[in-house]
Amino acid sequence: MASSKSLGRVDVAICGAGPVGLTAAALLAARGVGVMLLEQNETTSDEPKAISVDDESLRAYQQAGIVDKVLPIVVPGTGTCYYDRDGVALFHARGPAPFRLGYPFKNPFAQPDLERALVSALDSAPNVLLRFGTRVTGFEQRSDAVRLRMEFAGAEQFLDADYVLGCDGGSSATRLLQGIDMSGRSYPDVWLVVDTLDDPHTERFAMHHGDPERPHVIVPGLDGRCRYEFRLHDGEGEAGAPPSFELIQRLISRYRPIEPHQVERAVNYRFNALIADEWMIGRSFLLGDAAHMMPPFAGQGLNSGIRDAANLTWKIADVLDGRLDRSVLSSYRTERAPHALATVRLSERLGRVVMSTSSGLARRRDNAVRRALQTDEGRAYLEQMRYRPAQRYTDGLVVCDGGPDDVGVPIGQPLVFDSVTHELRRLDDVLGDGWAVIGVDIAESHWAAVEPICKAVKGGQALVVTQERLPRTSRRVLIDVDGALLREFSRYQGRFVLIRPDHFVAAAWAPRASTDIAARVVTWTPQSASATSTERAFSHG
Repeated sequence: MASSKSLGRVDVAICGAGPVGLTAAALLAARGVGVMLLEQNETTSDEPKAISVDDESLRAYQQAGIVDKVLPIVVPGTGTCYYDRDGVALFHARGPAPFRLGYPFKNPFAQPDLERALVSALDSAPNVLLRFGTRVTGFEQRSDAVRLRMEFAGAEQFLDADYVLGCDGGSSATRLLQGIDMSGRSYPDVWLVVDTLDDPHTERFAMHHGDPERPHVIVPGLDGRCRYEFRLHDGEGEAGAPPSFELIQRLISRYRPIEPHQVERAVNYRFNALIADEWMIGRSFLLGDAAHMMPPFAGQGLNSGIRDAANLTWKIADVLDGRLDRSVLSSYRTERAPHALATVRLSERLGRVVMSTSSGLARRRDNAVRRALQTDEGRAYLEQMRYRPAQRYTDGLVVCDGGPDDVGVPIGQPLVFDSVTHELRRLDDVLGDGWAVIGVDIAESHWAAVEPICKAVKGGQALVVTQERLPRTSRRVLIDVDGALLREFSRYQGRFVLIRPDHFVAAAWAPRASTDIAARVVTWTPQSASATSTERAFSHG
């Protein structure tokens, strides 16, 4: 083979052009980062694998400036309805406070539609280059870059990247070529997954049927698409083997007649519950299925990958921009891995309980659910899906100090009146894509002490008032219009709140603690490294 050809250097190389890789590229592109996206297939996928995108993910697309490209391909969903062993509805899990993040809670879609929408959005981004038909064959970690080796049209090439994101799925080359293992287990149960066309279902929610004789899931989609998932009995099919149309027809017959041309995709497969042993290898990172694989019963596979991208991309952008020190990138795994693992465990539990094939367990499950629904607490637990693991960072880019559970948590996205533009706007649109310091009922005299924080992270400022008054100030004031802003910030009354670019609360403190908080935030920035070097030089002077 001829000598390798250099493709030059790029800020970030992304391996894998599935939904997670495309989302990461969009988030980076919105922050002005140069991206080259490498995909071994010749085009986007035509298989409808992932089928549900939640409100957190849609908020990430808003941050990338492309949510208007994504919304047309989703069904604005209303959660999941759970049915007992006899097919009777038990409860409808609609999630927590409706529209808190600015979007419907759970939204069916078809993965090919999403990938095409994301590629279309990236095609107009001047700082993104998509290279399909490119197979990555090796990684070389260097002090200032990662050298990727690849094959394209029979030729060997290489590319230097400041950072690499491995978004290349469960059989990730980024992970395997760098010797990273996964821990967990694979399940022996075989499930038939069928994506159908011309389907009569028009529900805006998923349906989980806990029939021990044949556990199954139904997820209606857009324009007559519908997914059916059936637990197979022994002898009905093997994982990876193509299912017969006769089997598909027999299992779906209770809901509809079907012809072969109405089967868009059908596959037999087994679930995995695996977590990568490492998420950061030098300057490369694992995201999505490359970092974690989970059963589908919580509907969080793709959404967990998008959370990975939303957590990591702004950090890389801030490091490249000189706002944050490179050492903060280790917080990616610190912050994301515990929640990803908890979500894997939830998916496993839902599979064992909701999709049980034990008639005795199914009967006890249904009775327990009915008893819970008779109490306000039990009904809220089930219908608001409080069994889902909450995202709260206690380590990483947060200042927690073991205080109240109001640090390391996401802030919602209420509609606010902006005193600067005199418009009603969503909170994220007001704050932009950077850091922000919010003062909640803070007097003007206390603001000077937070200037070092704003300067360190180049953050904006805004004032929230919890009383029905408009202070006389030149600062931006965010005014509640429907109670939602107060629900988000009343618990921070009399304190400053530092909000990260991913909408998580990094710190919350009383004005008297501003100097201490500033000192700790500065440790996340290159200023800290420079100060340490200066101190070292003087100490040896």
